[in-house]
Amino acid sequence: MTLNETLAAGRLHWPGEDGYEERRLPWQRKFDSRPAAIVEARGPRDVRAALEIMRDNELSLAVQATGHGAVAASDGALLLSTAGMRGVEVDGERWTARARAGTPWADVIAAAAPYGLAPLSGSSAGVGVAGYTLGGGAGLLSRAYGFAADSLVRAHVVTADGSELTATADEHPDLFWALRGGGGNFGIVTELEFRLHPIERMYGGMAMFGATRAADVLARYREWALDEPDELSTSLTVMTVPPLPQMPDAVRGQRVLVLRALYLGAAGEGERLLAPLLEVAGPPLLNGMGPMSFADTSSAFGPPPPPTVGELNIELFHELVDPVLDVVCDPDSPVTAVEVRHWGGAMANPGADAGPCGHRDVPFSVVTTAIAPDREGYPAARAATASVAARLRPHATGGTFLNFLSDPARVATAYTAGDYEALAAIKTAYDPEGVFGRW
Repeated sequence: MTLNETLAAGRLHWPGEDGYEERRLPWQRKFDSRPAAIVEARGPRDVRAALEIMRDNELSLAVQATGHGAVAASDGALLLSTAGMRGVEVDGERWTARARAGTPWADVIAAAAPYGLAPLSGSSAGVGVAGYTLGGGAGLLSRAYGFAADSLVRAHVVTADGSELTATADEHPDLFWALRGGGGNFGIVTELEFRLHPIERMYGGMAMFGATRAADVLARYREWALDEPDELSTSLTVMTVPPLPQMPDAVRGQRVLVLRALYLGAAGEGERLLAPLLEVAGPPLLNGMGPMSFADTSSAFGPPPPPTVGELNIELFHELVDPVLDVVCDPDSPVTAVEVRHWGGAMANPGADAGPCGHRDVPFSVVTTAIAPDREGYPAARAATASVAARLRPHATGGTFLNFLSDPARVATAYTAGDYEALAAIKTAYDPEGVFGRW
C-alpha cells in the first residue's frame, strides 16, 4: 500500500511534485517553509493518516489552513493542510453554524446573511474560522456578543493518539474549555459549531483623516471610548498608506489616521455617537461611513490583503497615558501602522462557563505592524516592531492576546496565571508527547 492509499480523499505531496510549491507557504510570508512533505486533508480520516505518516517517518507535525496565524516555519516537518476541508451549514432556527476546519469567514458570512444572522468574525473575511476561534477571536461584534470562542458550542477533534472526540460543555468539558481561547495545539479540530447572532441595522465603515490631529483625536478617544455603548466597536490607527496604484489618490503615500467603527443600530444614532471624535479629527480625506449590512464588512474595511511579509506585536493597557500616545503618533515611527483598539463590553462580562480568553479586564490594546517589501526585508521589519514595543512596554500590563501574538515564547503572557496552569495540565492530558507543539 502506498502512502497516498492510506489517505481517504486527501493527497500527499513531496518536494518537487505537483501541488507542493503552492501549498507549502503560509499567508504570512516571513517564512520560506520547506516541509518534508504535505498532507492535503479532506476529512478526519486523512488527519488520522497524517499522524500515522508522521510517526512512521519520525517527523514533527505542523498544521495550516489559511496560514494567517503562522508563527513558526514548518521546515522538515510533515505539514498537514486543512485548507481543503471547507464547508459550512447554517441552522437558521437554532442560530448556529457548523464550519469545517478549512473554512474562511467569508463562507460563513455569506451563508448566514439570508437568515439575518452573523458570526463573530474579524475585519478580514479571508481569515480561517478555526484558528481565529480557537485563539479567542476578537472581532467586529465582540463588544456586543463576546469573543468568538465564547460562542463555540461544539468541536470535533482528532487527538494526538488518533482518537476522534466531540468536545462540548458535557463531553470532554476540560478539552472544550481549553479550545475556547487556548489555541489549537490540544488536537486537530476538524469541525466547529458556534452560535450566530441577529443583525438588523448597522452603521459604520472606515474613514481616513490627515495624521496631524492624531494626538488630539486619541486624547479624546481614551476618555470617550470608556463610555461607548457595547453595540459600538471602534479602533484608531496611525499609518502610512502604501504608495501603490490601487490606493486612492487622496491618501496614497500619506500618513493618515484611520477610524474603523461598527454600530449595531440606526445611522443617525451612530453618527451622533461618533461625533465627539469626528469634530476633533476634522474633514476626512476619505469617508466610507454609512448604513451597511454585515456582508458589507468584507469590503468596507479595505480589500483582503495579499500574502504579506511582516511582523506584529500587541501590548495591553489599563489606560492610555501620554507617553503611549506619543509612541502611537510619532511622525518618525519606523513601523507601518499602530492601532489603538477599545475592548471591553461583552468581552469583559463573560458567562460562568467562559474559556481562557486572555485578559478580559483590560480595556485597550496597541497593535504594531511593520510590513517588509520582501523576505529579505523582514529582519528590518522585526527590528522596527521591537523598537516600538520597547517604548510601549514600560506602560503596558505585560499581557498579550493569542490571535495577535507572533512570538511563541510569549504564549504564557496571553493568559492569566491560573488559566495558563490549567491549560498546561490539559495539554499534558491530551498530548503528553507534544505532538502539536509544547507549552
